[in-house]
Amino acid sequence: MPSLQPILDDLSKRFEEQIDEIRAAAPNEIYLHTRMEIIPALCAYFYRKWNGRLAGVFADDAREDDGVFYVYYQFALDRSGGFFIGRIPIADGKPELISLTNAVPAVNWQEREIQDLFGIELIGHPNPRRCALHDDWPQVHPLRKDFDLKTQMAPFIGERHQFRRVEGEGVFQVPVGPVHAGIIEPGHFLFSVAGEPILNLQIRLFYTHKGTEKLFENLPVEHGVTLAESISGDSSFAHATAFCHAVERAAGVEVPQRGRVLRSVCLELERIYNHIADIGAIATDVAFVVANAHAMRLKERVLRVNELLTGNRLLRGMSCLGGIRRDWSAPQILALERMLDELAPEFDSLVALIYGSSSTRERLQTTGFLSPQTALDLGIVGIGGRASGFDHDLRRDYPHDAYDQVKVAVPVYTVGDVFHRMQVRIDEVRESMRLICELVSKLSEGPIRVPIGTIPAGQVALGYVEGWRGEIYHWIRTLPGNRLGRCKIKDPSLQNWPAMSEAVMGNIIPDFPVINKSFNLSYSGTDR
Repeated sequence: MPSLQPILDDLSKRFEEQIDEIRAAAPNEIYLHTRMEIIPALCAYFYRKWNGRLAGVFADDAREDDGVFYVYYQFALDRSGGFFIGRIPIADGKPELISLTNAVPAVNWQEREIQDLFGIELIGHPNPRRCALHDDWPQVHPLRKDFDLKTQMAPFIGERHQFRRVEGEGVFQVPVGPVHAGIIEPGHFLFSVAGEPILNLQIRLFYTHKGTEKLFENLPVEHGVTLAESISGDSSFAHATAFCHAVERAAGVEVPQRGRVLRSVCLELERIYNHIADIGAIATDVAFVVANAHAMRLKERVLRVNELLTGNRLLRGMSCLGGIRRDWSAPQILALERMLDELAPEFDSLVALIYGSSSTRERLQTTGFLSPQTALDLGIVGIGGRASGFDHDLRRDYPHDAYDQVKVAVPVYTVGDVFHRMQVRIDEVRESMRLICELVSKLSEGPIRVPIGTIPAGQVALGYVEGWRGEIYHWIRTLPGNRLGRCKIKDPSLQNWPAMSEAVMGNIIPDFPVINKSFNLSYSGTDR
């Protein structure tokens, strides 16, 4: 990409002797093969010189072919629309990795996942305790290639997880979860309070760790789409499409125009129904149940159109390698347009209902404040990031599918409270309705998918989608026979959960449900 050439020239000049190889896997996906001791300087360079950010850190077991582990550092340069991915080798004998968490808190959980799943010891990490694997796991590292997926674990014997104690006069601790009153997945929240204000919140997740990344290994790529759909049920289309993007990049395949447009419309439908549901749920958590009933009725309208268009209310089975699985007839498109015409004024009525409730506004405004600086430090993306000043959206900054054919307006606020996280949703629903109408007008006759063919072995590729929660990444490495040696999944929730501990500070425990809902993070997407 022309926008990346000045960066590449300056990078080559500044790190001439320290980067072993520079290779472009795609026009905006550049790999830098280097060494561990260079990564801190490389990180500082991208942050300060090009306003970049460290969007992901992950590992791969390449001992069978190269005799080492590899750790990858994914730098996103949003203004230039490109990714620079640093790759460093880690020796097998005593695998160690210098932690960046003290300098870049955003990689805290990701580095600890590498330690848990690959057995690469973190050097200098401020809190190197287990993260992805709980205490009842023995000393095994399941993403190593020599770990058998069918291994039966021995019964756990030993001390359970000990939360850090917060002590002082009048301080007591309140556990919430891991089993909750609602039909949701498990997560343990331990509050330390003095009187009513929250002093500290410790979060423990990964109770339903499913080993999804292990399941991708040696899986035929066509089966990977179904597995990707199961990562987070309310983002099934987004995850499936991000996976398809990665495979299509590795195969060098371009999706037809009609398929790209239909994919983009489905992504916006997924955004609309989830945002409307969240707006209603936020209202419920402050006892405004009438607004929630109104929102659920509107969500049902969208889900019925989803089923009419794709055969599934949650858009499953629609995305496929090379494009889209089902085409839409003229009557189906007419039904979509009619639904949007009717939805817009009713959604405005829902918003007016919420705005008109002074008690609701009072509960939401200034509650769960997340400062722009804290959001930046933690690398918060999606809804939470945009409500706290992070002006970023993959649809605009790294256009995928048909987003290069439309102009995406991204709502950004700096207030960072529950009200403005809801406001981001309201703005995005309206923008999604507008985008769908514009995208539908660009539908042209033609095929909706193309065959993938044989994918060369040894290819690496990054697939990405701006899901309704935020950015989703799937990184793959291919094997012979259209199989996968590695699939790294990054759901936005993994990045955003640490923000909860900051946003609840100074609030009271009864405000926790609405603060939690304003982020609405996925347990399943995090646990994977």
